Amino acid sequence: MNVCPLCNGLRQITVYCSYCRQPMEDQGKITDYFDDYSPYMDGDLMKLVDGYPYTYTNHECVHLFYCPHCQEEEVRFIKE
Repeated sequence: MNVCPLCNGLRQITVYCSYCRQPMEDQGKITDYFDDYSPYMDGDLMKLVDGYPYTYTNHECVHLFYCPHCQEEEVRFIKE
């Protein structure tokens, strides 16, 4: 069974904004923002509808990162 190290608190990473080079904040899985019930759905099932065709087969969790300095958002693929 594969688990996301960020979602499960096993690891922290620092992502820097590609625009202003300031540290970004992890806002969690992108699929959690789909609707009110998305955070409670099965993670593997949500990977089939997340808009990225290989997240399920590559065991990747798609995280949204937000820059509080310039308000930019970036998506990063986290290996499970």
